[in-house]
Amino acid sequence: MSLPRERIDSFCARFGLRVPIMLAPMAGASAPALSIAVANAGGLGACGAVLMQPGEITAWAGEVRSHTRGPFQINLWIPDPEPVRDESREARVREFLAGWGPPPPPAAGDARPPDFAAQCEALLDAAPPIVSSVMGLYPAEFVARLKQRGIAWFANVSTVAEARSAQAAGADAIVAQGAEAGGHRGCFDAAQAERQMVGLFALLPAVVDAVRVPVIATGAIADARGVAAALMLGASAVQIGTGFLRCPEAQIHPAWAAALADTAPEDTIVARVFSGRAGRSIATDYVRAAIAADAPPPAPYPVQRGLTAPMRAAAQTAGDVQRMQAWAGQSAAMAMAWPACEVVRRLWEGARTLLT
Repeated sequence: MSLPRERIDSFCARFGLRVPIMLAPMAGASAPALSIAVANAGGLGACGAVLMQPGEITAWAGEVRSHTRGPFQINLWIPDPEPVRDESREARVREFLAGWGPPPPPAAGDARPPDFAAQCEALLDAAPPIVSSVMGLYPAEFVARLKQRGIAWFANVSTVAEARSAQAAGADAIVAQGAEAGGHRGCFDAAQAERQMVGLFALLPAVVDAVRVPVIATGAIADARGVAAALMLGASAVQIGTGFLRCPEAQIHPAWAAALADTAPEDTIVARVFSGRAGRSIATDYVRAAIAADAPPPAPYPVQRGLTAPMRAAAQTAGDVQRMQAWAGQSAAMAMAWPACEVVRRLWEGARTLLT
């Protein structure tokens, strides 16, 4: 394994960074202002585009490019198979959710994400320096088209086996996501998301040893100590999500941002109760009730997401974090309410001091 400084410098030079700090692509928290600030500070901006229509992807890239020359990534989910629907199960979920917000209409579970093929075409049109994937691997034909256009591909993985598969499929870098991470678990097989819960400091060196491409560490890294530790364990860069959510440029609901400051590691939990896919959030009143023994099991993704939409919208309007989809990694309380450029600066200056 190369020395940390050599590895970091090589990665930054290859992908146009001044510092090895990457913003995580967070659907619902991808305000262009945040990516602009991180990129202008020398890091990598990011967009979680799973819920964006093709025109929105193009517009996001255009907005970021108009304010920075720094690099950014755009991320898509690899689609799951069509969900198996169960009308009686969904009826029980709707009845339960009616106690937490507006009753979901019977057709709420029919909602689907935008067309994946059209989103892929939008990625090619937007031509970001980097695209990334989560929940699986891009089809070989699309990977070939990316490489023809000189677009790098970063593949998010949560196990060593997934990392090997990503490298074999042509990924230019591997993003190793520890189970501590906030938001959705990136497992290729949704059924394994709550079983293969590998912490970052076990996963990271194992992935570094298993692949030849650069590895990026992500999952509950929110201060200089975490950055330095990940780089010492073999990462070429770190990717940070929750650690940027209290920055003003993130533009998340103030109630969510405030709750992060008081969230201890044990105050987060992995559950499927928002979208049907396993994800780590603050253990709010709704989450605790929805995972209780007497609660109906959630519907599969994306049916559950459609069913919870009325509640989530009402929570945003009311500023009620107890019903919000308040994603949070286990280091949420370390997130600082500073401008994003200051967060990047302090993270890297502190980590560099620890590494010398």
